[in-house]
Amino acid sequence: MDVLRKGDQGSQVRQLQQLLVQRGYAANVNASFDTRTWQALRAFQVQNLDQHGQPLVVDGVAGPLTWWSLQHPKPFIQPPSAVDYTVLPATGGSTLGRAALAAAIGELEAGACEVGGNNCGPFVRKYLAPAGVAEGNSWCASFVSWCYLQAVGGDKAAMPFAYSPGARSLLAEFKQNGWSSAPGSDYLPLPGDIVVWWRVSLQGWQGHVGLVHSVQDGMLYTIEGNRSPRVQGFSYVLSRLDKLLGFGHVP
Repeated sequence: MDVLRKGDQGSQVRQLQQLLVQRGYAANVNASFDTRTWQALRAFQVQNLDQHGQPLVVDGVAGPLTWWSLQHPKPFIQPPSAVDYTVLPATGGSTLGRAALAAAIGELEAGACEVGGNNCGPFVRKYLAPAGVAEGNSWCASFVSWCYLQAVGGDKAAMPFAYSPGARSLLAEFKQNGWSSAPGSDYLPLPGDIVVWWRVSLQGWQGHVGLVHSVQDGMLYTIEGNRSPRVQGFSYVLSRLDKLLGFGHVP
């Protein structure tokens, strides 16, 4: 496939538009790479991975990696780790944070994942439903919110923060409550904390959020939803966290 950009015309543009529509992204199928197609393609790139399990570059250009991703489901990635994500750390974190992390571990052990398409399936619907958001939307923040909902016995009114489908919205509420730590603050994350990244643009609205599992030997270990098609653990060098917006800690 050719590399396609805004303004291009032809049968390959039509195929691009058809693939976007099939994956649930609104585009005009008119063989013209117009603004609507560019917006749909960027939205797809925000939420999907290449064949190596890495986030796509959000540039609105249909290159080889984006073409591959459009024609394949998100890959299941199994990064190596020095920790067992199915074991709750022995110490650290608040009572609510540890309970939320325990809920996340339960979902990981249950094999929680997308089923039947991008951002689809019974697990995704379960996380999105309390936020009043339809299947097909990003679910990382709803997963974190759902874990904290379980931590308070399923009562939304008892949650320490509002159930939210937005990563940046979660961090904003933590900031308002005085529960956040900014990048460069030397804060050491604790089990059950939230960690929030920006996507696409630092000043934009897209974000991603996960739960801190533990910190060991300079590595941050997390449990996240919607970075891959399943709930799973990831590891990062704590001192080199790319696109970090901050951490949040529920007392």
